[in-house]
Amino acid sequence: MSGNDTFNRNIKIAPSILSADFANFGAEVEAIESQGCDWVHVDIMDGHFVPNITFGPQTCKAVRPHVKTVMDVHLMIAPVDPYISAFAEAGADILTAHVEAGPHLDRTLQAIRAAGCKAGVALNPATPAEAIECVLERIDLVCVMTVNPGFGGQSFIEGMVPKVERLRKMIGDRPIHIEIDGGVTPETAPLVAAAGADVLVAGSGVFKGGSVDRPEVYASNIAAIRRAAEAVCAL
Repeated sequence: MSGNDTFNRNIKIAPSILSADFANFGAEVEAIESQGCDWVHVDIMDGHFVPNITFGPQTCKAVRPHVKTVMDVHLMIAPVDPYISAFAEAGADILTAHVEAGPHLDRTLQAIRAAGCKAGVALNPATPAEAIECVLERIDLVCVMTVNPGFGGQSFIEGMVPKVERLRKMIGDRPIHIEIDGGVTPETAPLVAAAGADVLVAGSGVFKGGSVDRPEVYASNIAAIRRAAEAVCAL
C-alpha cells in the first residue's frame, strides 16, 4: 500500500473524488493531498448495483500517478469478481466489495488479496454487522454505508451508529479499519468516531466551496472533520 502501511486507529480523512471536478482529477487529487487528506476514495458505480454510473479501471489508472497516499477503491458493482484484476492493475491499494454484490464473499475477498490489494467489505444500511462475522480473518477494512449507495450529498443515517459499535466489538484487536461512507460532516463525524470508526469518507464535506484554485477551503474542511472526530477519541 502506498503511504504509511503501519496499521493504526488514528482518524483518517478520505475525500471522495466523486465530488471533485471530473475534468481536473489529477490536480484535484494533488490539491486534497497537499491540504492534509490521508487517503483518496474512489467510488466505482455501475448503474446496475447502484443507480449511477461513475468511472472504470482506466480512470483509476489515470488518477493513480497523482495519488501519493492511499488509493481506496470502493466497488459498488455487481458482479465484482470479473473486475478485481483490472482495478488492482490500475493501482488500487484497497479494493472494497459489497456483501450484497455476490453470493461468494469469501472467494471475492481471497481474490482481492491474491491480486495484491488490501481487502475491504462494505455493508449497505439494511445489512447487519453479523454478515461479515465469518470472514473477519479475510478483511483489512469494513466500510459502513451511512447513506444508501449511489449518489453523493445524501443525509447521514444515524441508525447506523449502533452497527459501528457492534463491528468494533466484533473486530476486537484485529487490524481492521472501520470506514464510514456517507453524510460525513463535522456534526456526524464524532458520532461514528466515538463508536469506533477510524476512516471517514467525505465528498461534499471536503470539496464544498473549494477548488484547485482555492485549495485552502479543502484544508479547512478536512481539518474541521478531523478535529470533531479526534475530540471524542481523546475522551
